[in-house]
Amino acid sequence: MVYLTEAVPRCAGPVEEQDTLRALLASYGHGGRVDSITVVGNAPLPPSAERADLIDGSDLVVRMTTFALDEPGAEPGYGRKTDVVVLHRGVVASPHTFADYTSRLYLLAEPGRMHWEPANIPDWWPDDLGFVPIPNRPFVVPLSRALGLDESTATWATTGTLTAYLCVALCPEATVRLTGFSIVDEPEQSSFRHAWGADVPVTGDHRLRAESAMLRAWRDAGRIEVVL
Repeated sequence: MVYLTEAVPRCAGPVEEQDTLRALLASYGHGGRVDSITVVGNAPLPPSAERADLIDGSDLVVRMTTFALDEPGAEPGYGRKTDVVVLHRGVVASPHTFADYTSRLYLLAEPGRMHWEPANIPDWWPDDLGFVPIPNRPFVVPLSRALGLDESTATWATTGTLTAYLCVALCPEATVRLTGFSIVDEPEQSSFRHAWGADVPVTGDHRLRAESAMLRAWRDAGRIEVVL
C-alpha cells in the first residue's frame, strides 16, 4: 500500500482543480496565509485550555459535519474558530454547523457520486449558501488507492481522513495538526462517539484500519501532528 512508502499520496487530475481549492483555503486563512492548520474531528475531547488556544490560534481551522464548539461559560477544549466546514449529504447538522455560515467556506465531500449518490442539493442546505464540491478524481480517488481500496466498489475514506488529506496535499509547507480523531488509536471501533449528538455507526464503505495506519504513518513521518 502506498502509505507505507510515501508520507502523503500525490493528487491526480487537472492542476487547475488543485490550484483553485488551494487558493480558496488560503483566502480563508488568517491574513490570507496558511502556515498552520488545525483539523478538528468529531470525537469527544476532555477540557484543555491549551488545546483550545492552539486551535483558535491556527491560521486555518477546519471542522466537519456535526462538530462541537466551546460553549460560553464552559471549560474550553474545542475552541470556537471555524474557517472551513467539510460536510457530506447524510450529515445531521449540529447547532454549530451553519452558525455564522456567511464567514466560512463549505466543502461537500461526495465520493458516493462515483457510484449511486444523486447530485441534488440536500433539503437541509440553507437557500443562500453556496458550497464547493471536493472533486473526486484529484482527491478521493488517489486517497482510495493509497488506502488499498477497490475503486470499483463503494468504499472510500471517512470525511475526517479525506479532510486531513486535503490539508496535507494542498498545503505541504503548513504545519497540519489533527485533534479529535479517534481512529488514529482506535481503528477497531464499530461506532463513532461524537462531541455533539448521538453515536454514529461506522458504515460499510470505510476501512478504519487502513486509515488509522495511514494517519500514524503521516504522524511518524512528521507530516502531521496529533494533538490530544
